[in-house]
Amino acid sequence: MSKKALITGITGQDGSYLAEYLLELGYEVHGIVRRAAIEDPAHRMSRITHIADRLNLHSGLIENYASIYRVVATVKPDELYHLAAQSFVAESFEDAFSTMQVNIFGTLNALSAVRELSPDCKFYFAGSSEMFGKVKESPQNENTKFHPRSPYGISKVAGFDLTRNYREAYGIFALSGILFNHESPRRGFEFVSRKITSHAAKIKLGLADSLTLGNLDARRDWGHSREYVRMMHAMLQIDTPEDIVIATGETHSVREFCELAFSELGLDWSKYVQIDDRFKRPSEVELLVGDISRARELMGWEPKIRLQELVAEMVRSDYNMLKRSMNP
Repeated sequence: MSKKALITGITGQDGSYLAEYLLELGYEVHGIVRRAAIEDPAHRMSRITHIADRLNLHSGLIENYASIYRVVATVKPDELYHLAAQSFVAESFEDAFSTMQVNIFGTLNALSAVRELSPDCKFYFAGSSEMFGKVKESPQNENTKFHPRSPYGISKVAGFDLTRNYREAYGIFALSGILFNHESPRRGFEFVSRKITSHAAKIKLGLADSLTLGNLDARRDWGHSREYVRMMHAMLQIDTPEDIVIATGETHSVREFCELAFSELGLDWSKYVQIDDRFKRPSEVELLVGDISRARELMGWEPKIRLQELVAEMVRSDYNMLKRSMNP
C-alpha cells in the first residue's frame, strides 16, 4: 500500500516539485489549495496543471483550524509537508499582520491537527535561512543563533520553535528544514531572482529597457528547488527527527546574479540595471551562506546544480516563454 503525503502550498514552486518527486516514488499525493485556486486553475495552479489528474486536491485555508482539521481527518497522511506561507520578504514588511496570521497560525494548526488525528504522521516544516538574519557566524549551521530581520523571518522562527516544541512535548516526528535560497523557472516574479531573469529576457526581446533593484551587495546562498525538495523527503526518512540546514555552501551577491543572467543573453548588465533605495529593505540581511556538514553526514547531501547553471536555466526559460507569447 502506497504512502500518503499531504502538502500545504502544493501550488507553489517547492510544492509542485515535491509533488512530482513523491509521485515518482509511488506516493499517493494530496494537497491543500485555496478555493480561489480551484476556481481559477489556469492561473493559480499553473505549476501543477501537468500532474493535476494524479493529485488529490482539497479546498482549505491553513490559517483556519477547522479547515486543516477536516483535511487531515480525511487524508490521514503518513507524511505532512508544511510549505504554505506568505514567503515574500518585502510583502512581510508591508503587511506584517497577515504574514504572522498565515505563517504562525498556519503552522500551529497543522501541528495541532497532526497531534490530534495522526500522531504517527511525520511532519516537515519549511524553515528558512531568513531566520538567521543578522548572522552571528559564517557559514550558518544548525546551532547558529537566530536574529531575524523581517516579519517573515520572525514568523519562521516562531514556526521553527512550534515544530521543535511539538517534537519535544508530544513525541511527534516533527522537524524543520532550514533551507537557504532556492530558485527555479517556477519562482514567483516578485522575487529578486526571477525579477532579474525575466527582465533580462524582456530587455533582450525589446519588451523592456531597464531593471530597477535595491541592494546589489546582498549575498545569498542560491540552490535549485528541484534538488532541495528531495532533501525534504530525505529528512523525513531519517531515524530520529532533527532540524537540518540545506544549502550549497557558496555565497554570491545580487550583482553576480545579474552578471550571469544578462551575460547568458549576451548583454552587459551594467547598461540596464538601475538602483532605487525604495527597493531596499528597512533592515537588510547582508550575508547568508550555509554549512552543509550535517546534511552531508546524515543524507549524503551534495548539491549538483550551481549558480551559473541555475541562472542559465531560469533565463532561457523566461526568454522562451516570452518569445512564445510574442509569436503564439
